[in-house]
Amino acid sequence: MTGAPARRRGRPPGAESADTRDRILAAAREEFSERGYEKTSVRGIAKAAGVDSALVHHYFGTKDQVFEAAVELAFAPALNAEALAEVPFAEVGERLTRFIFGIWENPVTRAPLLAIVRSAVNNEAAAAVFRRLVVSQVMRRVAGRLDLPDAELRAELAAAQLVGCAMLRYVIKVEPLASADVEQIVRRVAPVVQGHLTGP
Repeated sequence: MTGAPARRRGRPPGAESADTRDRILAAAREEFSERGYEKTSVRGIAKAAGVDSALVHHYFGTKDQVFEAAVELAFAPALNAEALAEVPFAEVGERLTRFIFGIWENPVTRAPLLAIVRSAVNNEAAAAVFRRLVVSQVMRRVAGRLDLPDAELRAELAAAQLVGCAMLRYVIKVEPLASADVEQIVRRVAPVVQGHLTGP
């Protein structure tokens, strides 16, 4: 009786499957959502996805890189902010506020966002990913439209307003903000965001 055939070097078993990468990402989002960044491991992600840990490393590398890929996918609606480029700048505050709260109000995007924000608060590696995606990719686009010397600071203050409100409403769940009608929140927050962007 001959032994088992030698394993091929190179790609780990299962790497040929077309949906393997997507399955790993879906498992990573679930793991980060349920356990947070610190308690999630590559091994746990692999187990949840039904693959070998080597496959996770094959597609993504380190845990930080898996997290970044999962975050980027979860943030895809927020990163697709091209529509803001067509909005008159006097209306950007309201449109941006409505856009961000719309993502948080959607149950499909809220769960991974909660995991991202919680992880960013507790872990510097996760915070760096959050900063890169929110500040660099979203707010810098807004700042690029401001013909002012402090454009980046203005955009970051607008981001702070929106992230702070989201933290209090969706993560910490401070009342009455947590249960207030989202339209009421948009009406009150949007002028403040606009003020950060274009005020004196």
